[in-house]
Amino acid sequence: MKKKFTVEENETISECLERMKREGYRPVRRIEKPVFMEEKKKGTIEYKPISQKIIFEGIKKT
Repeated sequence: MKKKFTVEENETISECLERMKREGYRPVRRIEKPVFMEEKKKGTIEYKPISQKIIFEGIKKT
């Protein structure tokens, strides 16, 4: 059984991994997704990266 854990805004990666461990999961995959902001300049739209979202995929420990 798989479950995804997102590193929250005021949480470190270590804290997220500890939360996974407490729930009985171990990480098997790390996903990083960029977060963009739209910016209009001279009639065109540009996308600028402003942060990234880190997601861990975990499986239940046996």
